[in-house]
Amino acid sequence: MATEIDELIEQLKTTSVSPSDNTTTLLCEISATKDPKLFDKHELAECFLSLTQCGDTNVRKEAAKCIAEITKSEVQRKKFTKRAIIAAFLDCLRQVPTPDGSMELPIQICRALGNICYLNDEARDLILELEGDAVLLQLLDISDIEDVSNAAQFIKVRGGLLSNYLLGGEGLAKRAMELGIMQKLQKIIDTGASNVEQHEDLLLNTLPLLSILTENVADLNFESSLNIQLSRILAASTNPDLAEMCLELLHYQAESDEVKLLLAKDGLCETIYNLLEKYKTLASTSEARALMKLACELIVLILTGDESMHYLYTTSLLQNMVDWLDSSDIDLLTTGVLALGNFARTDSHCIYFVEQKTMNKLLEVLAKNNGVKDDVRLQHALLSALRNLVIPKPNKNAVIEAGLVETILPMLEIHQPPVVFKLLGTLRMTVDGQEKLALELLKNKTLIEQLVHWSKSSDYAGVTGESLRLMAWLVKHAYLSKIAYALPRKGDAPAEQIADKIPLSQDYDRSSLSEFLSNGGTVEAMVSMLTAQHLVMQNEALIALCILAVVYLTRDLETEQSKLLQDDLIKCEVGKKLAELISKSSDSMTKEIVENLQNCVNLLKTSEKLVAHLEENNINELLKSIPILTEYCTL
Repeated sequence: MATEIDELIEQLKTTSVSPSDNTTTLLCEISATKDPKLFDKHELAECFLSLTQCGDTNVRKEAAKCIAEITKSEVQRKKFTKRAIIAAFLDCLRQVPTPDGSMELPIQICRALGNICYLNDEARDLILELEGDAVLLQLLDISDIEDVSNAAQFIKVRGGLLSNYLLGGEGLAKRAMELGIMQKLQKIIDTGASNVEQHEDLLLNTLPLLSILTENVADLNFESSLNIQLSRILAASTNPDLAEMCLELLHYQAESDEVKLLLAKDGLCETIYNLLEKYKTLASTSEARALMKLACELIVLILTGDESMHYLYTTSLLQNMVDWLDSSDIDLLTTGVLALGNFARTDSHCIYFVEQKTMNKLLEVLAKNNGVKDDVRLQHALLSALRNLVIPKPNKNAVIEAGLVETILPMLEIHQPPVVFKLLGTLRMTVDGQEKLALELLKNKTLIEQLVHWSKSSDYAGVTGESLRLMAWLVKHAYLSKIAYALPRKGDAPAEQIADKIPLSQDYDRSSLSEFLSNGGTVEAMVSMLTAQHLVMQNEALIALCILAVVYLTRDLETEQSKLLQDDLIKCEVGKKLAELISKSSDSMTKEIVENLQNCVNLLKTSEKLVAHLEENNINELLKSIPILTEYCTL
């Protein structure tokens, strides 16, 4: 075969000097060669340059066709990257449409130039230098094509040429924007949207250009009318490729809250819901399933906008998403949960969901999917939604009575960080103000041991933080109301010595706290939290330590529990941690944190062991260095 190619090339070089009838035959044979790499060793650019400038249109067409085939090879693509060849092609494209209306030559030139541009920045730069980008964009203005038999092929190769050129990066894309490409594309898409079925090929070969521009031009915002047209095309199309393009483009655009609201008001979410209901049984292939997920994700994305969420709350979409809680399709079910979680971003919506028993349906779904082998994405979505629902105070008792805690505690066996993070956050929100529940959970050995483990060993910072915070919240909400008498009210001047104010005995059950402390590592966790990155966590640690101190250090210091706590605090170097807290955070401390810090230190001083320990770490002097206290003194 290689020998035959060599012979054809030699004959062509002879005839190219003065093209004859035989030239066309030779060109046809060359373009019919199936393996373009067979031409790699030949230098063909000069030979074909003369043919592309030939007066015989048929020869020029066949020559361009040959170049299109030959330049499928990377080697020849580089060899044909010649200023003269690209200029000749651009000159020809300037004349489109041709006087006779034929699109055969423009089609082959688009193919040849498109292949030369493929992954070839040198060729793209030559086009730019020759101001050929304007010539290429003028091709988008061609709408009425007389050569009907070749119209579809021209639309295809025009799109391919422009795609290969614009893939050259941000500079080319921005230049195309300056030359008005968006207006040209908008006009074509308007035509396509008028009859999607009739203009399917036109849209399939135009929308990729929008995708390329979106990827290369930062913060490219389409006109509202274009977004609406994309929404309408999606609704009307039965072509999965076209649907995918529309969804991807709308995803890009819906990052803007303004576009979210626009699409919400245009009914896009309801359109997607209806399409998914219509085609859900056909999503058997991986491609169809991917398209289905993309559509579902767009619904959820639109709901992340505040205004769009509030608008859609008043539409049929709300009930549609509730209905999907009964779906056997995992993607529709997960989307329904995610959507409801986004609707549950206001107290009034959350209260409504509890009143309407939507919360119970979510719990039913979670009860069926709370195992180690169940879908992680669904679990994460369910916990996110339930966490939001339990935040309003009027909802807490209802959600607890419905069995939230019993349903999620088995999930402690799951060790996927995103699920664990949401699980702990949900529990933390649930115990807020719920003394009885907090007392029960402090006694849950499995829970506390797991929290201690996660607080030390998780590679996921969010899990570490939530483990610590949940322990601190359990201590606070179980006992703060019982020992509040021992602490100054917020806003009062810090007490010099709290222990003198505390009665010798207070009647409350300490068993929950004792069981909590019997788990190794709990005191260490609270002490380590003092140097957490966030002020809110530092404050929570101080409150928890204050409670421990009031319960165990302000009564009989010779009890077994008191001795153990004193020893644990010294072993965990509470003085060193307090010193580190003051050194690192004193400038940013609020009045509340400073008061809690002083309370904590004063409570610890009720133990002689701890007094000595605190002195070793120079706590008294460090307290005097806190700016907010210095300000009080100055005043």
